[in-house]
Amino acid sequence: MVNVVIFGAPGSGKGTYSAAIVEKFGFEHISTGSVLRAEIAAGSELGKIAQGYMNQGQLIPDELMIDILAKTYDAKKGSKGVIFDGFPRTIAQAEALQSMFKERGEKITATLNLNVEEAELLRRLLNRATIEGRADDNEETIKKRFDVYNKQTSPLIKWFKDLGVLYDFYYKGSKDVMIGEIIAKLDELCQNQTL
Repeated sequence: MVNVVIFGAPGSGKGTYSAAIVEKFGFEHISTGSVLRAEIAAGSELGKIAQGYMNQGQLIPDELMIDILAKTYDAKKGSKGVIFDGFPRTIAQAEALQSMFKERGEKITATLNLNVEEAELLRRLLNRATIEGRADDNEETIKKRFDVYNKQTSPLIKWFKDLGVLYDFYYKGSKDVMIGEIIAKLDELCQNQTL
């Protein structure tokens, strides 16, 4: 199975590009936020444990998140491929994800790194805040999120590169051009039977 990780700073378009890949290739989309909400709504044992952490304002431990993702991943067995969106966010999470794949005879096959200028990311997030009325998306909060991303998540770029699965994409003013480049690269990888 094709296992794609889509990766980038807040506002880089992970959801948008994931949707385009799902439409083109028929992959399954595993978004950590959606997966968590589904487990909680279903009242599963894992969902109840996750809810307990969230109710106390705590981050969900990596082991619990991996258990939830593994359950979701196993339910998608037999599909053409899966896109992980929003996970991993740290090297420890990436190592845990890799272990989960190894246990199933799978591996991370491609990481799509979305590179967007910070000024453009800020513009997008402030615009989204206005449209969606999100009070948490103000300039100060957004800059804190960028800071967290730069400190905790960006070290993953080297980790994925060392693994030999990192593919960089640069936003140059057109979402459609970037979608085209991503799809062309995944097509090429499929034809070369790398995936």
